[in-house]
Amino acid sequence: MPFDYRKEYKEFYMPKGVPSIVDVPGMNFIAVRGSGDPNEEGGAYQRAIGLLYGIAYTIKMSKKGSHQIDGYFDYVVPPLEGFWWQEGVAGVDYAHKEAFHWISVIRLPDFVTKEDFDWAVREAAVKKKQDFSGVEFFTYEEGLCVQCMHTGPYDDEPATVEAMHRFMEAQGYTLDITDRRLHHEIYLSDARKTAPEKLKTVIRHPVRRQRPESAPGDS
Repeated sequence: MPFDYRKEYKEFYMPKGVPSIVDVPGMNFIAVRGSGDPNEEGGAYQRAIGLLYGIAYTIKMSKKGSHQIDGYFDYVVPPLEGFWWQEGVAGVDYAHKEAFHWISVIRLPDFVTKEDFDWAVREAAVKKKQDFSGVEFFTYEEGLCVQCMHTGPYDDEPATVEAMHRFMEAQGYTLDITDRRLHHEIYLSDARKTAPEKLKTVIRHPVRRQRPESAPGDS
């Protein structure tokens, strides 16, 4: 059976519906950067998703062509993910989607090198007669995070985020969203085929240990 990242790494892709702390190692991704409302019909975000899957399936189906990747094993293409931010906002303001900046990604298997990735970009461009120059090989080490499975519409995520933040503070952590550590979502449902109330999305926020308060007299 093909290797399925969601089943093999449940701690990263299938958390429970209650918050937990997780330490996420470095991973390589196919990535496209952009900005704007992700719901815009035919907009930059929707075009980015097409580019991501174009490369993802070129790599997956390489087993049938002349470019044989060392260490290749059959696998299920991992789920779509996204890193999100807005200028001047610590977290996400769901009321102003037009202000979003994003990095849309799909995880790469560890056997895919930068050279293999570059081959896939060239191959996809030729076969699909499309410009894939905006797609990049992206390495990201997320580190310590609080995460939770959110079930329901994307616009209802603030309630889950609030529960995550209450949990992390109770566990001795503080939010650590910066220009390098971002709001992260993993989309386990196809929004085109799933009722909004049944959508499953992993929400992940970077955290760090709270610094102990200085004792009286400490400098």
